[in-house]
Amino acid sequence: MQDPLFPDDDAPSAPVAAAPAAPRNTRPGAAKVQPHPADETTLSAARALPPGLRLGGSSWSYPGWAGKVWDREYDESRLARHGLAAYAQHPLFRTVCLDRAFYRALSATQYALLAAQVPDDFRFVVKAPLAVTDATVRGENGRALQPNPLFLDPARAVAEFVEPALEGLGHKVGALVFQLSPLPLPWLSDLPGVYARLERLLRSLPPLATRAPDGLVAVEVRDPEFLRPDFARLLKDGGAAYCLGLQAKMPSIGRQLPMLRAMWPGPLVCRWNLNPVNGAYGYDAAEKRYAPFDRLVDPDPDTRDVLAQVIAGTTAAGYPAYVTISNQAEGCAPLSALALGFAVRDRLDAASPRRPEPSHDAG
Repeated sequence: MQDPLFPDDDAPSAPVAAAPAAPRNTRPGAAKVQPHPADETTLSAARALPPGLRLGGSSWSYPGWAGKVWDREYDESRLARHGLAAYAQHPLFRTVCLDRAFYRALSATQYALLAAQVPDDFRFVVKAPLAVTDATVRGENGRALQPNPLFLDPARAVAEFVEPALEGLGHKVGALVFQLSPLPLPWLSDLPGVYARLERLLRSLPPLATRAPDGLVAVEVRDPEFLRPDFARLLKDGGAAYCLGLQAKMPSIGRQLPMLRAMWPGPLVCRWNLNPVNGAYGYDAAEKRYAPFDRLVDPDPDTRDVLAQVIAGTTAAGYPAYVTISNQAEGCAPLSALALGFAVRDRLDAASPRRPEPSHDAG
């Protein structure tokens, strides 16, 4: 039997529906940043995408996106405050990752202010605070100071992350991501202890369906030691998705696919955040090389093609796909989203049933 996550080119696929057009934002203050009018190429890519796919960036405060997302160049602080409404009008952007929530927990009021700036169909990918997901307490320079006694604490996760997000974002919650920071060696040597904490956390989370019908929980790791069948079973039993994390020390997306196979069928959550050409410690170097993030500096067609295959298989099976892209993936997240959109379209076109040739038999 064919694995639907990795369809053959000739396998039938569900018909592709046109992506709904995002309504114009008419809130007071929305004109502080104006969107760039979408060209026909971008509109064509958006129309071809399956409705279950939500593409987006890892943030929105990049002046270099002028002429792609913004009508002109704005300074970073202005975009950070006022750019989300214009970002959400880009035809390909139906989600965004709230990375800022990782560094400091956001309140329900802060989430509500963000939700008010986007269309009804928009969904947020939100990272849990590091106070919950980091095994160590760190100083301002990022250096580990001491063990974190509240690492994966269920009560803190609910009170400081899940409940405020649900209260503030409501049905606009997409994926709530628990990104486990790289673990110190003692924890890596005791993965069963980490598993036990994570299992308690997942089982303590409130159900999302009533307040956020499209919401799901995902877990992202930064240590390849987690890529094991027992970890996949833990996540699946706990009702969580595995988040594909294309990060510095993680293997390529292709080498992470066994985790998705072990949990199939199910949704896709992916944060495509770094190009492997930059090496295991290359995030800062990539940021310097790729700024101002206005072009594709290091195209990564291998990652793009594999990801398009997984997106096509996931959405054709009726499951949602949340994919956020960093500028550090290829150099410019909007252009990466455009290229990925066309790759998904091509994959779906190849999988669609072909019309039979007319018969020319005489009889």
